[in-house]
Amino acid sequence: MRTWEDYKNHVKSISKDEKRNMEEIEEVSAIVSSIIERRQELGMSQRALAERCGIPQSSVARIETLKTTPKLDTLIKLMQALDLKLTVATA
Repeated sequence: MRTWEDYKNHVKSISKDEKRNMEEIEEVSAIVSSIIERRQELGMSQRALAERCGIPQSSVARIETLKTTPKLDTLIKLMQALDLKLTVATA
């Protein structure tokens, strides 16, 4: 496998469960990428974002490095602090 896309396609072809897991990772990654991008657009540090949300800076760091997946209430706090809106759509 040469690229990330090759790897993702390989994992998705193994089983339905692995495909679902990979798709979940991609969706979480897209949300987190949006949070990071917006935070940087605003010139805000992780510490400043954490203070606005009332969570530890280390939690923001773990979320941004995908070491943890935020609970819904934490995700909403982060998005509100960044003037982002979470929307749900059918696939």
